[in-house]
Amino acid sequence: MNSTKNFITSSNLLMECLKSEKIESGSMYGQFLIDSLNSGQGITIGNLLRRVLLGDLQGTAITGVRIAGVKDEFSLIPGVREDILEILLNLKGIVLKSEISTRQFGRLRLNGPTVITASSIQLPSEIKVINPNHYIATISSSDLLEIEFKIESGTKYRLANELFSDKFEDFIETDAIFMPVQKVDFKVENVYDHLGDIKERLFIDIWTNGSILPEQAISLGSKIIVELFTSIDEQKIKKEKETIKEKKNVKFIDPYTHIAIEELQLSVRPYNCLKRARINTIGDLLKYSPEKLLELKNFGRKSADEVFATLKNRLGIILK
Repeated sequence: MNSTKNFITSSNLLMECLKSEKIESGSMYGQFLIDSLNSGQGITIGNLLRRVLLGDLQGTAITGVRIAGVKDEFSLIPGVREDILEILLNLKGIVLKSEISTRQFGRLRLNGPTVITASSIQLPSEIKVINPNHYIATISSSDLLEIEFKIESGTKYRLANELFSDKFEDFIETDAIFMPVQKVDFKVENVYDHLGDIKERLFIDIWTNGSILPEQAISLGSKIIVELFTSIDEQKIKKEKETIKEKKNVKFIDPYTHIAIEELQLSVRPYNCLKRARINTIGDLLKYSPEKLLELKNFGRKSADEVFATLKNRLGIILK
């Protein structure tokens, strides 16, 4: 575990790096301080940086797999302990770092019996695996397993059903987590300067998946914000007449509609049952009544109770 202390400067503000260290599974943690802010600026800057760091930084992920002899996610692989859905879920945990943003391909060809980890994947020289010991599957017999991986760059979280317009033949599309920053917290403290005036100190905590240093993340995030406001400042504001639509014609978008069910972090059994029923998002799940959920194959009362409790505790949603 290493810690460093340095400074990131801009034209007006001084940002101090209080901590920078590596934690489990290759993840990184950093803490930063922005001092001498005016009243109200701390929460404004903290919120803006948090949204940009979580939503606008580019990352790399596996977006599709092609397995020899397998046509869809419900097929069985001879000699492999895990089913397709379990393998796809394990692949989402592989952290990749790429020097280029174009689409790339990786390959795996192994004879069993053996344990398959992320280090077993043959990748282009421009792509690096951050967590090579990450578990994928186990071949329990002498069968041969061949997999081809489609690797892309992007931002935020992309669901598999958003990729149909760009689907490759025989590839099983997968949900992709591109976000290199996993979590951002901040807090604001009031202090008195040498003149007795109240100033604010902003502490920012950043956790990354290891593909980017926290210092690099906050630097890139700051540049994105600066470029955004610079572009607004340089352009003339265009005034155009817009027709105001009646409220009855405005569609209300449920904020939970596009959240993937993976965010619920369910155990394997209820997760697999939902995926087999093509329930990929919270929006899909909310279309089902408790009675309809219990009619799903292998979805028993214990699985239903887990889903209901998780929806209530994580999102405050109660299925009626």
